[in-house]
Amino acid sequence: MQIAVSGGKGGTGKSTIAINLAIALRNYFDLTLADLDVEAPNDHILLGIELQNEEPVELFIPRFDYSKCIRCRKCVEVCEEHAIIAMKDGTPFLMPTLCSSCGACQIVCPVEGAILEGKKLMGHTYLTETPYGFPLVTGKLLEGEERAMPVVVAAKKRAKALNKELLIVDTAAGTSNTVSKALEDSQLIIAVTEPTPLGLHDLELILKLADIMGIKAWVVINRSDLGKKEDVKELARRYNARIIAEIPYSENILKTYIEGKPIVLSDCEEAEIFRKLAEEVANYLR
Repeated sequence: MQIAVSGGKGGTGKSTIAINLAIALRNYFDLTLADLDVEAPNDHILLGIELQNEEPVELFIPRFDYSKCIRCRKCVEVCEEHAIIAMKDGTPFLMPTLCSSCGACQIVCPVEGAILEGKKLMGHTYLTETPYGFPLVTGKLLEGEERAMPVVVAAKKRAKALNKELLIVDTAAGTSNTVSKALEDSQLIIAVTEPTPLGLHDLELILKLADIMGIKAWVVINRSDLGKKEDVKELARRYNARIIAEIPYSENILKTYIEGKPIVLSDCEEAEIFRKLAEEVANYLR
């Protein structure tokens, strides 16, 4: 089974919800938590752990053997990303940042060995045991790289390979193709929002995406006392999304966030919100 913690807007508290939910759900399921916000992963920071067991994410990138190249320009013509250009004499030249690693250039090349298989490092995945009884799989995109999808795919594959009862996915903000890839195979999306105009706008985007993908969505309103939560409730009704929790602005949550100590393990009043959320999720999945 898989559930996803997502939300159109950044900074709404997705990761806080994800790690506390994972800790609470460990009482119900043998689970894995996957941080697929590969451009800015921070679940490990909130859990107070160092990333371990690094594995590279590498993709194909063409290398030209100019001693064999006949300057036919076929690799240039087939490259949909326009990552390969030709000099005046037909000599191919690669712009690595544009290459999508499709391999089409190598397929159409008429001379064997003229295009060799090189490797491009895109980022890394990590498998870290947490002190809370479940593993954390993290994807981290290499600084300066623009294509996050390969790292998201690799991290999700590594998380699934653990074959736990439940996979909890913490996605990036927005509704990009990397977010939709992270959401794939989910039985439930927990959309985290805040009662602000921008929070409302981006919540609608994630609810539309959930509807398109045919995935049931619940809504958590974070910092619920700082805006018009009635507007959030109206939007949720429009998309048949249940408001499953309302979390008020809390200095206790802020303090535990800074200290890297999940609030669900504390005696604070706010901890009960996460425990009830976990119970609701467990009942739904069962």
